[in-house]
Amino acid sequence: MHLTHLSLADFRSYAQVDVALDPGVTAFVGPNGQGKTNLVEAVGYLATLGSHRVSSDAPLVRMGAERAVVRAAVRQGERRQLVELELNPGKANRARINRSSQVKPRDVLGIVRTVLFAPEDLALIKGDPGERRRFLDELITARTPRMAGVRSDYERVLKQRNTLLKSAALARRHGGRSMDLSTLDVWDQHLARAGAELLAQRLSLIAALQPLADKAYEQLAPGGGPVTLEYKPSAPGGAETRDDLFEQLMGALGGARKQEIERGVTLVGPHRDDLLIRLGRLPAKGYASHGESWSCALALRLASYDLLRAEDPWAPQHGPTPSAPPQEAAADASSTASTAPSAEGRRPGEPVLVLDDVFAELDARRRERLAELVAPGEQVLVTAAVDDDVPAVLTGRRYAVADGTVERI
Repeated sequence: MHLTHLSLADFRSYAQVDVALDPGVTAFVGPNGQGKTNLVEAVGYLATLGSHRVSSDAPLVRMGAERAVVRAAVRQGERRQLVELELNPGKANRARINRSSQVKPRDVLGIVRTVLFAPEDLALIKGDPGERRRFLDELITARTPRMAGVRSDYERVLKQRNTLLKSAALARRHGGRSMDLSTLDVWDQHLARAGAELLAQRLSLIAALQPLADKAYEQLAPGGGPVTLEYKPSAPGGAETRDDLFEQLMGALGGARKQEIERGVTLVGPHRDDLLIRLGRLPAKGYASHGESWSCALALRLASYDLLRAEDPWAPQHGPTPSAPPQEAAADASSTASTAPSAEGRRPGEPVLVLDDVFAELDARRRERLAELVAPGEQVLVTAAVDDDVPAVLTGRRYAVADGTVERI
């Protein structure tokens, strides 16, 4: 899978920009603050419906504009898709596939898949548990797009349950009458059911990632491992099947109810869990050096890439593909004429690799090792402040980014 064209309107610093893309390596080069990351951030948004830099959509809309539009032409073998997202802060976002009537934004999940390396990835090792939960859940959704609905259901139920618990806690603190909490049993059932499905997916993912992450770390930093991944649930019990996980969560919710009513918040469930990453026998967080932490984070991303390129969630669920619009067809023609890596031997659904200002953060040895590992990717998008930051092995198309313009070098 690769993108053949990217178009942005009122996204971040761009009033309008159109970029033709090839298979292989494309590097966006220019001084900091010129909009390089904005381009790859838009690609990541199409894949995850979120930004790797901010938690809300408002900063993604250019100052003075009401909305932003991100559009990309995607090619997988002989199949072409055009996917478009309209970002409307404070309102519902809109989506279209193949210029058809509007669909739900989460219906576009699975059309574009990315694995993104960025300076923010250090938070996977040194940051709060929420960073690691987000990593797991975004990867789960990339593997199984329908899980976006499960995650949404869980968050909705959690919000409702917390509202009820907060009201009960406030009533108790102010000496009011005890609230009727009979509906809490219903919310427990809903939370445990969605939570069990999410937990089952997380446990399956970690089992699949474990050998891949250890292998990737050894490739980046030979002799420095092993890397071990361990899930740390807030409702311990050792269950693995969805039904057993449901019962485990129900028991934990029942056991924590008194404390939850006192504190006014849900204390057990996937939203309170963590991923423990060990380097050798010690937790990476708090013990790994800066270089080791970087290598651990990169190993997680490389493991994600290896996992996704071995799987193909692409299914003909979006209807027949029409002929590509002229602009996208021209981009496809440019792609075909370019010196692109052969598709022979490619696995279906290989994700787009995005390396956002990563090489400047690495020492020479890790820089070269990472470049050698990602160079064979079907499509690799790189940002760098100077051309020398892009390792020589990553040859391909270059764009100069400056003052809101993107021009081919």
